[in-house]
Amino acid sequence: MNTKPENDTELRAKINLETARLPWSELERHFAQGNVVFVSADLDLVDVAVRISHDDKDSIARWMGDGKLGKVSDAQAQAWTETAAVLWTSVVHPFILVQPEKAVLH
Repeated sequence: MNTKPENDTELRAKINLETARLPWSELERHFAQGNVVFVSADLDLVDVAVRISHDDKDSIARWMGDGKLGKVSDAQAQAWTETAAVLWTSVVHPFILVQPEKAVLH
C-alpha cells in the first residue's frame, strides 16, 4: 500500500526523531563527496525529507526550480566554514539534508 507523503505519520515521526543540529565542520567530508543538500529555511526540513523518501518528483522539482533545494554550493560551504555554522540535519540516504537555523523574531 502506498501512502501519500503528507499522510506518512510513521516516517515523519522517525525522521523528526533523527533530525539533529550539527556543526558544519562535521559535514564537510560529506560535502566533498557531493552528498549534502541545502534546504531553504522557508521549507519544513522534515517534510522535505519525507517527500524525498517518497520520491515526490513534483515537489522536489518545484523546490529546485525555486532555488529552495539543491546541492550545497562552494560559496555556502565557505560561508559556513568561516562562521562555524551549526545546521539542522536530516539523513535521507545517500543524502544529508542541511538547513540553516531559522531566525528568531522577537
